[in-house]
Amino acid sequence: MAEQDPKQNETESPQVENGSPESKVDGAEEVVAAEAAGSAETADEPSLEEEVTHLQEDLAAARDAALRAQADAQNVKRRAEQDVEKARKFALERFAGELLPVVDNLERALESATGDDEAIKPIAEGVELTLKSFLDVLGKQNIEVVDPDGEPFDPNLHQAMSMVENNEVEPNTVIAVMQKGYTLNGRLIRPAMVMVSKSS
Repeated sequence: MAEQDPKQNETESPQVENGSPESKVDGAEEVVAAEAAGSAETADEPSLEEEVTHLQEDLAAARDAALRAQADAQNVKRRAEQDVEKARKFALERFAGELLPVVDNLERALESATGDDEAIKPIAEGVELTLKSFLDVLGKQNIEVVDPDGEPFDPNLHQAMSMVENNEVEPNTVIAVMQKGYTLNGRLIRPAMVMVSKSS
């Protein structure tokens, strides 16, 4: 056998170990492609800090929504309680309005029953007691009489039926009440119908 030149072996062995120049280029391209893919994946995935920040923002938004929902629920509850209270306070309004003409008629009966006729006196006393009982019941239900004779005219409580010149009292003073008014828990059921003074 012929001896081989050691230099030739050295030259051949690196080629065998390292492969051909084309395979080196292909390997380098694969490494570059893998690094590019890794950096692309890193760019697509948010960092931990960004994810924590995003989750904190979501938590703050959820807390805000929960607080708003709780405030809305409290507002609805408060409105419902107010509606129930108003319904309770003013449930009698229509009924009381229908009873007021009865009071008016009893007062008119008393006014017409004045005189010295002995036969009418017992009837007048009975009407007076009935009227007093009726007004007591209305008072227990917080129905108050508006009788503004001699008071300044108040358009919130009074309805002016006429104006009369009168220099004895201040202008816009109620000088006569034609029909009394009534309030229920401070709310006007019926205005007092009045005659008001004016300056001459």
